[in-house]
Amino acid sequence: MSDQYVKKAGGRRAGAGRKPGSGLYQESTTVMRVPVSQKTAIGDLLAVYAKQQQQRQNRESLDSPQVFAFPDSAAQPMAVPLYASKVPAGFPSPADDHVEQRLDPSAYLIDQADTTFFVTIQGESMIEAGLMPGDKAVVDKGKSPVVGDIVLAMIDGEFTIKTLAKQQDGTPKLLPANSSGRYTPILIQAPMQFEVWGVVIGSFRRFR
Repeated sequence: MSDQYVKKAGGRRAGAGRKPGSGLYQESTTVMRVPVSQKTAIGDLLAVYAKQQQQRQNRESLDSPQVFAFPDSAAQPMAVPLYASKVPAGFPSPADDHVEQRLDPSAYLIDQADTTFFVTIQGESMIEAGLMPGDKAVVDKGKSPVVGDIVLAMIDGEFTIKTLAKQQDGTPKLLPANSSGRYTPILIQAPMQFEVWGVVIGSFRRFR
């Protein structure tokens, strides 16, 4: 058989293997010999260290919102024109008489005022879901969360906004919406304290 038809095997492939810092301990590892009598003790120590590293990574992925606000129950309803004509980029002419209806921004954003509050977005973990730093997220604590919802959750006493998902065993996990690699999914595991505080039903921002 000609050598040109013989496939070469073995050797290191570019980009193959686990990426540095992506394993259980979030850093490079090495092989070492340990006394048999100390195997269990060293294993327990490494398990504690791995848990601490996972908690640190979770904290870095939280992007905890810090500002909470509630709708003003005394505010008067305000309705502004909602034009029927579609405007890709611009403002409808004041002479446009095709007003479809009048829109109250509060009524549009809020389903139930007594179960709704606002949270200021911090960080960039959800930018691909349209949630930018400084945006106000509209959170309704009266809605039951389902997989795929963006939720406000509390993990070990800290708030975060992420997409709710499930692990293979059915336990929850929280997914960022940022493909940069800076943020990782948060896997909910015992003894973590986890609670969904509400479902994000919308958001808004000002430009000036």
